[in-house]
Amino acid sequence: MSFDPLKIRKDFPILDQKVNGKSLVYLDNAATSQRPVQVVERMNEFSLITNGNIHRATHTFANKTTEAFEQAREIIRSYLNATESAEVIFTSGTTESINLVAHSFGDAFIHEGDEVIVTEMEHHANIVPWQMMCERKGAKLKVIPFNEKGELSIDTLDSLITGKTKIIAVTHVSNVLGTVNPVATIIEKAHLKNIPVLIDGAQGAPHFQIDVQTLDCDFYAFSGHKLYGPTGSGVLYGKRKWLDQMPPFLGGGEMIDRVTFGKTTFNEIPYKFEAGTPNYVGAIGLAAAISYLESLDHTLVLKHEQNLLQFASEKLKTINGLTIYGEANEKAGVLSFNIEGIHPFDLGTLLDQLGIAVRTGRLCADPIMDHFEVENMVRSSFAFYNTMEEVEVFYQALIRLKAMF
Repeated sequence: MSFDPLKIRKDFPILDQKVNGKSLVYLDNAATSQRPVQVVERMNEFSLITNGNIHRATHTFANKTTEAFEQAREIIRSYLNATESAEVIFTSGTTESINLVAHSFGDAFIHEGDEVIVTEMEHHANIVPWQMMCERKGAKLKVIPFNEKGELSIDTLDSLITGKTKIIAVTHVSNVLGTVNPVATIIEKAHLKNIPVLIDGAQGAPHFQIDVQTLDCDFYAFSGHKLYGPTGSGVLYGKRKWLDQMPPFLGGGEMIDRVTFGKTTFNEIPYKFEAGTPNYVGAIGLAAAISYLESLDHTLVLKHEQNLLQFASEKLKTINGLTIYGEANEKAGVLSFNIEGIHPFDLGTLLDQLGIAVRTGRLCADPIMDHFEVENMVRSSFAFYNTMEEVEVFYQALIRLKAMF
């Protein structure tokens, strides 16, 4: 049995169009994936037919929307295999999820002189919040380096961990290098010293089935818009033992128990971390995206994505002057590169004229750019709806554009 991306593409009508007179080849999935019609229809149902604010009223619209919102939480709990739905917090995305932990966990557990460990290959969203927290608390940020293949130097972790290490935050999959990090090993090492671990799953969740109990991670964050769902939606999974001890991140409605001018008491989890009216339509859409993914054969999907990556890697390596950044043994869905003599912005613009969408720039990962001593890169990233034919079109376009220069 094989995976048929052409059949799947019927659920993604946005892909069946021309850009600049050329058939669209969408290879910017690590930035934002496209949504199937099933997700759009589910969101439209609540935008056009049944729209009422959740948890706050007894009328029919409010009740139906509240039920769908909490059902979405349960769908995500099941997908992640979290112990209970209270461990699933809705956020606007990975960035807010990480900021929530950095702020609230930092307030509860990190003091002057303590240490936080991240990696050299983190997205800015898993660096800057920790830097801000460290500056606020007088703590120190330490970094696990990576080698020239784009693999973490895990052997340095034991020496980086000290009695002052309070948390380790690491990306599951690098958004630039495509490296699949050995997060299970990192978690195991950290837990031997009773150190919690946050996983940035923005690039991991779109490619792998996540079981937070098997991983035994303390926090896992991901975004809806990279998981075939809506923008402005995301999830923070957290173990109850940590969430119960962490103070709220934002103040306002819903996150309270009782408010007086003398004192405010707070709601239970997850509502303690969901201040104000949430993006409930987005949460419902995210759950619809996850239900869509669960309708597919994940083994076949993953194999197809790996075949795309392997085929693209083999093709690009035949182009003289093209350098691929990140040659880890375990990779997922991302190829970042430069072609000698062609500025990445020029290449991205010309590819767009040929109907091919890629990402160019520093990819929200300045330390990776500094590691390889480059200013910018071109990134192609693949999803299960991409085809081998599209990879061939991409390859031929690069050959053509290289000849122009």
